[in-house]
Amino acid sequence: MELILKGADVFKKSIEAISVLIDEAELVVSADGLELKATDPSQISMVDFSLPKKAFSKFEAVDSRLGLDLDYLNQVLSRAQAGDELVLSLDEKKAFLVVSFKGTAERSFQVPLIDVSSADVPNPRIEFDSELIVSAGFLQSAFKDAALISSHVVLGCSEDKFFVKANSSKGNLNEELKQNKVSLTELRVKRECRSMFPLDYLQDMLKAATSDTKVDLFLKSNAPVKVSYAIGEARIGYFLAPRIESQ
Repeated sequence: MELILKGADVFKKSIEAISVLIDEAELVVSADGLELKATDPSQISMVDFSLPKKAFSKFEAVDSRLGLDLDYLNQVLSRAQAGDELVLSLDEKKAFLVVSFKGTAERSFQVPLIDVSSADVPNPRIEFDSELIVSAGFLQSAFKDAALISSHVVLGCSEDKFFVKANSSKGNLNEELKQNKVSLTELRVKRECRSMFPLDYLQDMLKAATSDTKVDLFLKSNAPVKVSYAIGEARIGYFLAPRIESQ
């Protein structure tokens, strides 16, 4: 196996985005590229990542599943320097993923492959009530506002707007956003909806996004939210289970 990316940055940011929720998982190598699907230890969130074959300058591989400690892989990838080319390969005994950075110098790390006993994780099948494209910057700011009030946040849509709400003994927060050319470029509402979610998970999901990243958000009342965005040519998607609100 030899996979080469001209820039290490996309893969580095992708593993950062996965490892905020997932400790260890199998990276699936196929003719289409790289994929990873896994649930977090608490089973309330799921990551769905893909990096297509076309993103690589060289892609020589047979179908394989690589069990990885994502936290350690993340630490290794953090050693990439600007402009480094990234090479992923396997050692002769297929016991290690060899991560090489080629820049002014060539550096190689051996990352042990581990046994990750995980069944295939299917994506939840949900018919969403609302679909929108919103800037990560708006969400990141709204979540910081909500964190002043509560550890949970309500996301929802009414006929012509998207809203973020939080309330507790500290007070109430209500932020509303109508469709516009900058921060809410698409809003399709089949029916009004609202769901409550743990705020720290949502904040983690947007850590790899820049403020101008366009985030696809899919909502349904009292159902998991889907959050999805691009990291270069990679795609990261998350599902997060709701907390059912007490009336």
